Amino acid sequence: MALTLALAGDTMLGRGVAEALRRSPVPGTLFSPGIRKALAEADLFVLNLECCVSDRGRRWSDPWKAFFFRAPPAAAEVLAGLGADCVTLANNHALDYGFDALADTRTLLAAAGVRSVGAGADAGAAREFAVLEAGGVRLAVLGVTDHPEDYAAGAHTPGVAWADLHAGVPGWLTDAVGRAAAAADVVLVTAHWGPNMTSRPPRHVAAAAPELLAAGATLVAGHSAHVFHGIADRILYDLGDFVDDYAVDPVLRNDLGLLFLVTLDGPDAAHLVPARVEALPLALDFCHTRLADGAAREWIRERLTTACAEFGTTVADRKGRLTVDWR
Repeated sequence: MALTLALAGDTMLGRGVAEALRRSPVPGTLFSPGIRKALAEADLFVLNLECCVSDRGRRWSDPWKAFFFRAPPAAAEVLAGLGADCVTLANNHALDYGFDALADTRTLLAAAGVRSVGAGADAGAAREFAVLEAGGVRLAVLGVTDHPEDYAAGAHTPGVAWADLHAGVPGWLTDAVGRAAAAADVVLVTAHWGPNMTSRPPRHVAAAAPELLAAGATLVAGHSAHVFHGIADRILYDLGDFVDDYAVDPVLRNDLGLLFLVTLDGPDAAHLVPARVEALPLALDFCHTRLADGAAREWIRERLTTACAEFGTTVADRKGRLTVDWR
């Protein structure tokens, strides 16, 4: 038995991307045929939605916040058309336009058939996992973020599933992972952690990831840096960006990324384990993402190989995909 899980990082559908979607609200506006074909190989697809989806709301009151991202309602159907099964909203942009916009986001995604985790009407709802099914396999997805604290859901207020990971993995999070493991065959913890524009996981992220595995996670996949990080055993520290309109750092090259296809296999659903990850090199143009080639692809290959070497992980180049064998 096997399951292929597609994972994509920060998916920002606001600003310039929102304008592109208003002109042409179809997946092909944002993603090339090669990417859509690769996604069709997956049984399930999960990404980090780094914006709200709404035509309501006003900007969150924070004099220090520089960026506010809001996608038009049509974005929910675009994500569904791309094949997204679940998105995490646990990040620093879910409440950019307030509580009403967050409520709209969850409602519009649900109406489009896309599940969401990591945000909700209160802390209990925000911390709850979703269970997806494909080919007889149950996948639990749990979303969490370590910033910003003022977006955190409260006992009676909407917001995101926030955890102060700098202080360690809190009990509610390990408990949630354990409950997810009891309810599903495979558990994915998708975490928005660490600062932007870093080339490797910060200390608190490196400490938290193995704790999440020990709590019962099958796989941990992070995001937030806007550039991909190295891969360790069952840990994708940062998935990088998937689509956006961001300025490009000439050194870190946040315009070059990866789409990840994780294969899990085993004798039956209850014993599936991550076997390998295939990473497809991406070129992020302005508001459009395509498969990378030439010098851009070679830069990505060298960067991933170097980043993975820090964790003792070997990267192979097979049939156009960068591959890590976990067993």
